[in-house]
Order: sequence, then structure tokens, then C-alpha cells
Amino acid sequence: MTGPQLTGSELCCIRDDRVLFEGLAFAVGNGEALLLEGKNGSGKTSLLRIICGFREPDAGEVRWRGAATHSSDYYADMAYVGHLDGIKKELTVLENLKVSLALAEAGSHSIDEALARVQLSGFDDALVQTLSAGQKRRLSLARLLITRKRLWILDEPFTSLDKHGIALTETLMAEHCTNGGLIVLTSHHDLNLHNVPVQRIHLS
Repeated sequence: MTGPQLTGSELCCIRDDRVLFEGLAFAVGNGEALLLEGKNGSGKTSLLRIICGFREPDAGEVRWRGAATHSSDYYADMAYVGHLDGIKKELTVLENLKVSLALAEAGSHSIDEALARVQLSGFDDALVQTLSAGQKRRLSLARLLITRKRLWILDEPFTSLDKHGIALTETLMAEHCTNGGLIVLTSHHDLNLHNVPVQRIHLS
């Protein structure tokens, strides 16, 4: 399918009687990224939650491939990684990845390949609660690699990562877009996705 895949039109969000944004629109196609920027409290995470379908907009709509986002097809195509990483700390690294595979279609990477890409080889039996914050972030990346999700929605994906981890994350994101995927993210980091068209929305 060509043309915009993810679109938002006339979006408005009100929180605590304060208008965070209104009249907001965007259109993201295959191979593109949308970066949401702005100071804390400007509505970046609220907009991500609206795009994910976790929160209703106060006005406007978000559509995926021309249809409403509140559908099983949309959730089958969408992966969300927020501040809490979405991993079970009482399970091992391998158990977490097996749970992810049980809930979604398998992607292009096997579990072993994904762990190697994010430099967690040998951590299969490690309890997640014993991992560092950066390693937990890498495990979240591995979850993205082993499942077939066209749309990645990432809230501050570089949190807790060192320079090498940031570069690795950017490489994996660029590869996802190059292979026809889409990414929507928030970040205070100076984003560097080689050869990937990046749209920016600055919320203030």
C-alpha cells in the first residue's frame, strides 16, 4: 500500500482544563519516521497514547491505512514501548521473549539473532530484575525484532542507554524504516537516522 499509512487530522487534547494541542495533523508513509518534540508537559506522551489508541482525542481522529485505529488489524501492526519497557521483571530474558512471540506474529529475527543484535547473548536465563536499566532497554528492542510489527511507537527510546546503545538503537530503527516500517517517537536526543525521512512536530 502506497501513500500515507498513519494519519492524524484536527487532533485536540485537553488535560486538566488546559489545551495541550489542537488542530494537529500529520501523515506518515512507509519508510518514514515522525519525531515529536517539546518540553516536558507539552503533550508528547499524550499524543503517543492517542496514536496508540490508549486515549481518545478530545477532537479529531487517527487512522491506519484509511481505517480507524481501534481495530484488531491495527494492534496486530503496532508495537508500543513506553517508559516502563513492557517487560516482566520476574521472568527471565528468554521467557519474556517467548511471551512476546506467543502474542504476535514472528518477525525476521529469531530469539537468538535478536539477542545477538542487541548484545544480550548469554543472558537467556538471567532474571530481568537483575539487568541494568540499559540492558532492559535492549531487551525491549529485542522484542521489537522478533515480532512482525510494521509500526513502532516509542516513548523516549534512548533513556538509560550509553552512546553505543543509542547508536545501536538508531541503526535498528533505520533498518526498520528501510524495510518499509514506520516509526513514531518522542525524544530529547538529537536523532540520527541515516537515509530515513524524518518529520518533526514541535509541541509547545
